[in-house]
Parts: sequence; C-alpha cells; structure tokens
Amino acid sequence: MISKRRAISVGSVAAVIMFAAGCGGGTNAAGNLNSVQPAGDGKAIGKGNDSAYGSGGYGSDAAAGSGSGYGSEAGGSAAEKAGAAGKLAVRAIASVGSVVTDSAGATLYRFDKDTPEPPKSSCDGDCATVWPPVPADDATASEGMEASLLGEVTRTDGSRQLTLAGWPVYRYAKDTKPGEAKGEGVGGTWHALAPDGKKAIDAKGGAKGDKAGDKAGDKADDKADDKADDAKGGATGDAAKPGAGGQGGTGDAKPGAAAELAVASNEKLGRILVDGKGNTLYRFDKDSAWPMKLGCLGACLDTWKPAPVVDKTKVSGIPQEWIGSVKRPDGSMQLTIDCWPVYTFTGDTAPGQTNGHGKQNLWFAVNDAGKKVAPVQ
Repeated sequence: MISKRRAISVGSVAAVIMFAAGCGGGTNAAGNLNSVQPAGDGKAIGKGNDSAYGSGGYGSDAAAGSGSGYGSEAGGSAAEKAGAAGKLAVRAIASVGSVVTDSAGATLYRFDKDTPEPPKSSCDGDCATVWPPVPADDATASEGMEASLLGEVTRTDGSRQLTLAGWPVYRYAKDTKPGEAKGEGVGGTWHALAPDGKKAIDAKGGAKGDKAGDKAGDKADDKADDKADDAKGGATGDAAKPGAGGQGGTGDAKPGAAAELAVASNEKLGRILVDGKGNTLYRFDKDSAWPMKLGCLGACLDTWKPAPVVDKTKVSGIPQEWIGSVKRPDGSMQLTIDCWPVYTFTGDTAPGQTNGHGKQNLWFAVNDAGKKVAPVQ
C-alpha cells in the first residue's frame, strides 16, 4: 500500500512538472489547450462578501432591473446617504475629466438607460441602493454651470430627483471619499456627469457620444479611428510593426495578413496588447495562470468578454510561444497570453480606450512583456 501511494505521488509530481513546463515559466506551449475548472472549487465568485465583480467589481452590465446589473452590495459609504446635493461644484479628476460633484465632493453620475427627454429614471429598487438618486431639494448651480440645466423628475415612489440637462442624477455607493469616481464606466452605462449634463469622459476625448446624441469628443475619436484604420493589422495608435518590441523572436504577422493580436502605444499605459480591432486586452486577478483557473463566470461575462483564440501567424510584436488557449466551462475557447486568460471590456466603446484598466484593482491591461500593467497613480 505504501509503495502504491508513493507511485501515485511520483506520478502527480511528474504531471505537475509536465504542465508547468508548458504553461507557467514565461512561455506557453504552442497549441496547448487547457481545460480548467472555475476558481473557488467550481463556485462562481461574485456572491457573498468575496464578490470580486458582483459588487461592482467588474461593473456587471449595469442594467437596472436585470439581475445584478447595477452592482449589488452597496456597502456603507457617504454616497449611500441620499441627502440634498447643496451647491454643486465642478471638479477635475485626472482619469475622467471635469465632473460635477455635490457640496460634499461626491461625484455625480448619469445612467445610459435613463432618458433626458422626457426625463425618466430606470434605476429603482436595489439599483437605487447602489446608485442613490440625488434629491432635487436645495440643489443649486455653481460657477462653471448653467442654472437653467438643473431640473427634477418625479420617481416611481413619488420622490423628486435632481436632473442635469434632463438626465436623472445619482451618487455611487462605492465612492467613499471626495473626488473618487469609481462608478465611471461601470458596465459601460454609468458615467460621471460633465457640467453640461453630458458624459465627462466624452469631453475628455474618451468615449463616443451617447444615445441622446452627445457629440463631445467626436473629433478626437474620429482622429483616433483614422489612426486605427491606417495602423497595420488594425491595431490602434502606434501599433508595433512586425518584429518590434525589443524582444528576440517576436511574432511577425505574415505580409498582407491583418494582425489578430498586436502591440499598441498608449499615452498613459505604455505598450499594451490589443486585438485585431484595436480593443485593449485585460487580465483578471481572480483568474490564475498556474494552476490555470477562471474567475470570471456568469454575469461577469456580460461585461468582460473572453477574447477569442487567434492565428499565431497573425500575431505582431510578441513571441508566438506566449499565445495559448483555455477551454471554458461552456466549451468555448479563450485566448491566453503567457497562460493568463484575457478579455475585452464592454466599457471600451472605441479602439484604443482603456476604461477597464484598474477596475476595482482587479482588472489590468497587458503589456508587451505579457505582464499586467501597473495601476495608474
């Protein structure tokens, strides 16, 4: 019996060594397909206190009334107190732009599923716990805002909610300090408000105009799109040319072939990986490269889309041996970079955007060394 156990132990060690050789030492065996189990003993995270994305960690799809789309588990914070806004202010937040805050410095938001004409809120029930509506009482405009843009809308419970340019106004329960804007880009549908009622990120040149016809930032976006069209392989900005990246043996897309994976230069993050459409690729800290496990399951996938596998002959700027794939629980195949599963973010609405970087300190862009990019300070 003892010798049998020892044989089993030796066999297990050998299996671990074989797997590690293929995935874990900085390279991934070419064509290696790994079928993995969900992280956390097969249980989807996002429930209970370990909610890495169910509590706003991935932002979910932020659609009030559709499951946990609004974020769930608000937690205690000043933003939960649906107090009067008082005298509004305009504050510059580096990652977002010029945003509107209440008198206490809490960032104010709008929801894409609401409507400004006529004003109507689509965030009720549990959604309103995570995104507390701002009461219309006592709200006044400050310098840099037009008082005529302030208004109100009557909610389904009869309360009066502040509106800005017709958009119902909210706070975010996860913002616990003045000047925070953790709600920006959640689910791709929640955005910090600019003084004119538009999305602050648009004025900064981030996302494109919204459903209401916002056109702020369109010129900047068009310019970025033009660059994306001109860049070889469809990568945005200064996409790395074949063989670029300063690494021996980097993948070179075949002449005339559109790159399905490339390196692009980002002003803030440096050289990052993008897919063939120029969309930033991200990795999730709740995933694991060794042993390979997947932490983004269920509703998480509404917001973070597993990147499809790519043709290694159509990769530019990184070693082909880093390219791999993993079989998800539903049987679909997901791209891996140096053994890490990678995703795109639905909150990135145009090529080259990096709105998902640093989300809840769990989601990060991937650099041309196959590592996660450090959070932006």
